[in-house]
Amino acid sequence: MEHTQKLLKLTKQLITINEEARVQYTTRTHLDTYKVNFYEEVKPFADRALEILKEWEPLARAWVMENKPKYLYPIQIKNTFENIEMVSVVAWQKDTGPKKFNERVQSVEYVLEKIIEQVT
Repeated sequence: MEHTQKLLKLTKQLITINEEARVQYTTRTHLDTYKVNFYEEVKPFADRALEILKEWEPLARAWVMENKPKYLYPIQIKNTFENIEMVSVVAWQKDTGPKKFNERVQSVEYVLEKIIEQVT
């Protein structure tokens, strides 16, 4: 039970990270006046995301392999890890294409929401 609660908590934190990255990208990054500060904005955000991911990934993978939930597979856990890692950095880059960025954010959201639905 302990692992399940931890997985839920971390999954919710990743949903927040994903949403913060989406908001950053859609509301600030593309403003002409916006100048990113890598060490004050990007790095702390990406580090926070990675810290959560490193704890989340083994729990999520183990849970998926053990419970075999509908529409969720171990490869999606790996891809979600990589997508969040990527999104947490490219959300600040002006040359990031909106289509690719939004697809990643939506893919992450799908997997995280599925975990929450099926864990609870």
